[in-house]
Amino acid sequence: MINQLSLEKKTNAVSMLCEGASIRSIERMTGIHRDTVMRLGVRMGEGCKKIMDEKLRNLNSRLIEVDEVWGFVGMKKKTAKALGASEDMGDVWTWIAIDAETKLVPAFAVGDRTQATADPFIEDLASRLTHRVQISTDALRAYEGAIERAFGTDVDYGSIVKTYSSAQLEEQRRYSPPEVVKVERMVVSGSPDTSLISTSYP
Repeated sequence: MINQLSLEKKTNAVSMLCEGASIRSIERMTGIHRDTVMRLGVRMGEGCKKIMDEKLRNLNSRLIEVDEVWGFVGMKKKTAKALGASEDMGDVWTWIAIDAETKLVPAFAVGDRTQATADPFIEDLASRLTHRVQISTDALRAYEGAIERAFGTDVDYGSIVKTYSSAQLEEQRRYSPPEVVKVERMVVSGSPDTSLISTSYP
């Protein structure tokens, strides 16, 4: 069915997905069946990943910011657990590395918020860079080991610690983020410029 769609229809559907429109609303507005919209999204994602793997190499980035974005598949973890839903349902984290100066995204990963996801994500990032960079992350402990293993001593690494009005994780997952009441910038390794330690873009 995807191959039968005109380029214009495909472009419209992908544009709507990028703007955050729901799959069902795209179906209503374009007349494209929701299953076809989902398949188109998967195909676009696979194509973008292939381009990243082939083209985003030997990058001369200077400042890299790394962060994780929380979301869920189907339902939140708490609900999935209570309902005994499939293991594919529940919380998911998108890990993003972004060049603070060009806004290029050299690496990303989707998984849980553990060392098991952090290690290959940071390894992938390191493999794409040509020289020493400054990396900024939040205070998630998994980053420290992952960056040390992937970069060794050839990195300037700092972390930013934000204190929120409520420290509860559930509060940080609201659609409107909790108020930041304090920010600390810390040198973890190397000699990062502390004024540039930030995770604002992801």
